[in-house]
Amino acid sequence: MLRRCLMRFGLLVVVPLFARTGEAQTPDTISRATVSGVAHDSVAGKVLAGATVQLVSTAEAAGDVRTGITDSLGRFMFNDVPNGRYLLGFLHPVLDSLGVEPPVRELVVAGGRAVRADVAIPSARSLRRAICEQPSGRNAGVVVVGIVRDAESQAPVPGATVVAEWIELSVTRVGFTRRVPRVVATTAATGWFGLCNLPAPGAITLVAISGADSTARIEIDVSAEEFMRRDLYLGPRRDLVVRDSTPSADSLVTSPVLQRASRGSLIGVVVAAVRGEPLADARVSIVGGPQTRTDERGEWRLVSVPLGTRTLEIRALGYYPERKTVDVVAGAPSIRTAMSTMRAVLDTVRITAAPLSENMRGFMERRRGSGMGRYLTPADIARHRPVFTSDIFGRVPGLEVVKPGIMYDGGISMRGLFADRCSPAVYIDGHYMRSFGLVDIDDWVHPEEVAGIEVYSAGMVPPQFQPGMSGCGSIVIWTRIRPASANR
Repeated sequence: MLRRCLMRFGLLVVVPLFARTGEAQTPDTISRATVSGVAHDSVAGKVLAGATVQLVSTAEAAGDVRTGITDSLGRFMFNDVPNGRYLLGFLHPVLDSLGVEPPVRELVVAGGRAVRADVAIPSARSLRRAICEQPSGRNAGVVVVGIVRDAESQAPVPGATVVAEWIELSVTRVGFTRRVPRVVATTAATGWFGLCNLPAPGAITLVAISGADSTARIEIDVSAEEFMRRDLYLGPRRDLVVRDSTPSADSLVTSPVLQRASRGSLIGVVVAAVRGEPLADARVSIVGGPQTRTDERGEWRLVSVPLGTRTLEIRALGYYPERKTVDVVAGAPSIRTAMSTMRAVLDTVRITAAPLSENMRGFMERRRGSGMGRYLTPADIARHRPVFTSDIFGRVPGLEVVKPGIMYDGGISMRGLFADRCSPAVYIDGHYMRSFGLVDIDDWVHPEEVAGIEVYSAGMVPPQFQPGMSGCGSIVIWTRIRPASANR
């Protein structure tokens, strides 16, 4: 194995670290030694357990090959090693996902002296130089690597297209301008891909496409680190047209809903974050796919799920909604979700919120000067006499409001940059409320608490109210903040 490896990061001759003294040495003890060390993951900053380590003699006639597996602390050891020169290297799935050759080092065993020789995945900076073929720098950006696999067979998918996109905002004399840069990579024969020079910190969307199949368009938060790993899974799917049988209160005609379905399945449990008790009747769904409810034990099971990398959404009455990226593959582990109460999140928002006077000063300045959105004052809202806060949005041009029904939670949509209809981002008192929907808004804010509302269409959102690559507009709600002890 190791003789055929390309020594991409070079060889290092290791001098034995110590030798026993004061002992009579026989020919047998002189010719035998111990080689030991620890395997490290320099990218993740931890030891590497379960790595396959090999020690191979460089003497063709010797044919001495020894194999071992690192333990939970990343340690390995070879006993009774004869004198000579050796190549030491290792294999691990992490190496495959990084797309690098197995690192190899050369060592010498002589005089029966024990040899300590650690092995390691190269550092993020070294990997970045090798993958992007350019030196690292302060403004060099982040590298995202991974392997695209078939969700059914787990085999790598060569020739798949992987696309990363993000929004860039710039200030010009005429105001804010935005563009959507993209980086495109094609997977190698091993399914490996590398995307260089991505912005950090921030949010990007990632999608893999092969023929008619694709992953969901997932959003990942890119940190200030130089290197990230994210494998992606592709699977076949079929489209089902599902028509809701319950007309909404303001319409006699129901709209068809296109859902993705396939042979995948997922299981999990939903609990409260504080005490860990199970949450019954929480809604669990694949975005654009099937949905279900948790039982009295907080457990759930989704069937007919499209295989591959998808987005899972969990909602429970009185709790802050959760979204997470999941891989729908055979043998996928159970998914545990701990949800925080709306009240807990609300108290956090109120603690960190700016004074109402400061918030409303910014609201009035944007209302007078930008002309980029629609602005509703308490007087505008009072004229419509809304029962629920969501009633306000039904009167805003460009917004489409679907009230909750028996089988769905309703929602707000508008025209987007990447889709005909999309769900706008929601901000409350300047805080982005991830995955917030119609029911959440009504549960969070009463109409009489509203101090002002800003509505921005896609492409017109001020940068402070634009969450990453949503490609949609935003709704910004300012409230008259009540004491945290007040009962809702």
